[in-house]
Amino acid sequence: MKGKLIDVPRRTLAGLLALLTLAGVIMLTAMGQSTMQPLPASAPGREFSAERALRHLEQFAAEPRPLGSPAGDRARTYLVGQLRAVGLDVEVQRAIGANSASGLASFGQVDNVVATRRGTDATGTLLIAAHYDSAAVGPGASDDGAAVAAMLETVRALGTAPLRNDLVLLMTDGEEDGVLGTEAFVREHPLGRKGGVLLNWEARGVSGPSLMFETSRNNAGLVSTFAAAAPHPRGDSVMGELYRLLPNNTDFTPLAKAGFTGMNFAYIERSSRYHTADDSIANLDRGSLQHHGSTMLALARTLGDADLPALAADHDVTYFRILGVMVTYPSRLVWPLAVLAVLAVAGLALLARRARLASIPRIIVAAASATAPLVLAVILAQGLWEVLVALRPAYDGMGGLLHRPLAYQAAVTLLAALALLAWYLPLRGRLGPAALAIGALVWPAGLGVLAAWFAPGAAFVLTLPALLCALGGLAALLLPGAVWRVVALTLGASMAAMLLPALAGTAFDGMGLALGGVSALVLALFGLTLLPLAELALPEPSRDGGRGSGLGVVVVAVLAVALTGVGFATDAFDATNPQRSHLAYVLNADTRVAHWVSGDAEPTAWTRRYVSGQDTGSLPAGYARRTLWTGDAPVIETEGPRVAILSRAGDTIRLRVRAGQGARSVTLRVERPITQVTAGATGLTPVTVPVSGIRANTWPGEIRFRGIPARGVDITLRVPGTDPVRLTAIAETDGLSAVPGFTPRPPGLVVSTREDGELIAVTRTYDLRPV
Repeated sequence: MKGKLIDVPRRTLAGLLALLTLAGVIMLTAMGQSTMQPLPASAPGREFSAERALRHLEQFAAEPRPLGSPAGDRARTYLVGQLRAVGLDVEVQRAIGANSASGLASFGQVDNVVATRRGTDATGTLLIAAHYDSAAVGPGASDDGAAVAAMLETVRALGTAPLRNDLVLLMTDGEEDGVLGTEAFVREHPLGRKGGVLLNWEARGVSGPSLMFETSRNNAGLVSTFAAAAPHPRGDSVMGELYRLLPNNTDFTPLAKAGFTGMNFAYIERSSRYHTADDSIANLDRGSLQHHGSTMLALARTLGDADLPALAADHDVTYFRILGVMVTYPSRLVWPLAVLAVLAVAGLALLARRARLASIPRIIVAAASATAPLVLAVILAQGLWEVLVALRPAYDGMGGLLHRPLAYQAAVTLLAALALLAWYLPLRGRLGPAALAIGALVWPAGLGVLAAWFAPGAAFVLTLPALLCALGGLAALLLPGAVWRVVALTLGASMAAMLLPALAGTAFDGMGLALGGVSALVLALFGLTLLPLAELALPEPSRDGGRGSGLGVVVVAVLAVALTGVGFATDAFDATNPQRSHLAYVLNADTRVAHWVSGDAEPTAWTRRYVSGQDTGSLPAGYARRTLWTGDAPVIETEGPRVAILSRAGDTIRLRVRAGQGARSVTLRVERPITQVTAGATGLTPVTVPVSGIRANTWPGEIRFRGIPARGVDITLRVPGTDPVRLTAIAETDGLSAVPGFTPRPPGLVVSTREDGELIAVTRTYDLRPV
């Protein structure tokens, strides 16, 4: 029993036509994920205009505005003025924001902008949120200036007529340093504890459609509203499930934990610009700004006049787009569909057995062997990334988010195809095409069951392709006529063509080539669903078990290598697509010795003007983290940080910390683990956070205070034990222009995204003993 699932006259032509049809489906699906055309400033007043929003962006997002910076103060002043000009009640909430991670306590003095408009007959609060601070090395035109500008244009378009519900615009500070502003808002502000419906806006690139990528739990009412109200709804529930697996968060996270229900939006394409100087107004896709704003305005109108308590639900929904139509179904259908997919595959196996096309043992062996192409596809994709980093070490600093990755992505696609061919071609003559095709469907069906258990919102992307492919196979075996059999298989595979390549593309955009194995796995699963149609386009299986099949594998391998070479040539760094470089200036104020420091794996020619070796022994105690390049630097006159020990009782140490004139932040590194830290400043409520774990590759305890007041802060830390403890204080000032001999980066280089880059760091080390 080694038959084919179907066989037809002119099989090669039929197979090619079917595969071309599916290619057309993939292209139509991709076209349906486009963004919007930007509207000019002359657009009607009730509509959102990207050009009008852009005028605001030009006023506050032309320079970096990190927490505590003068640029942040200027941006906040502009935003407050604009919000008051359209009639909103505006306050600036000043507080200490706090967060913790392994071995780390982060604090910052934040200034949140909170603007309100009372509703006429409020059923609750609609909160629209975005952050106005940026990364320290870039102007953040997309992250998150575009959303803030969209908020200004949205509230203008809403006009003076109040909505039914209370409207709150929250422009947070300190998001880039660990959602500090939002943490302070939900902890101290009355509106943060009141709850409501939340719309949060973000960006992880400079282009692409505005995607609804995360929701709160029990999202049925919210998703229904989004699908009906948004003019061009984009996003799906698999994105939310994937996002929960990543170590990322946004302002949405603390607000959702505080009781807000809502949705989170972002665009994610051209993410190589993320958190760099190239996140600029010049690089911002105006269509992405339009999509952000049109969606924001439509939802503000709809939710602003809705009965908000009526949106409450007791279940989630699965949601996704198919050829421009938003499909939703309740979570209670996830398991039935997963089980139905398994039953359909089992039914196909039994029918093929009855038709003497494949035996059950052969199908089982085929299913087990299909592990090989899935694993091999992942290995090859990740291996490609390792090769690229070895050949071009600067890629490592980009985290896999490359400027022009298309050729590399095509190579990953071919590597997935290579893995499939290396498995399928030798076995089709031994196990039979039908057994392999049916066994292959066990994987999307089986993984769909796992997804239904662990990530129900993502199950559809596996269960629906498996179900439809199995049903298409059943119809192909039962229908008379060759044409109808091919049509049945093609229609069955169409769902896979609409879902799986799009998911691979999203993974490429969101995770980059550093995690290219994720996209390769998805593409390999897609390939498994195409086996019956691909079989039609292949020559008859050889009786020698496939010894003549090596040529196809070699051809695909050569093409993958060639595309890798094309990618290497076309993704060369230049002024438009710059390379990242890391450099910092470190002055030990105790010894009056200064160094240049770079964390680049392979410093650029410009960086090598400042660093020459990897000797970190003369750096201040506790400063070095991971491998660093160093070089001698001139000593500058600067005040530096000061730490006064106020008291030490047992494991509790009270300190008074000042960063010194001009410094924006201070970092304290402690040579022993810390378990709890409290930070306070004059006129602000002290905040305490627990700390567990240790920092990697440096001293185990670390405390940061961004936007530190000039008068300093009080820090109380708990360090188990009573022995003396060393602490190194690092005062951090943005920019390197104050260092004699420093010359700016040439075109083709931008500052890297490392947190300690482009800083003047001045250190002092203290022995913390009982006083």
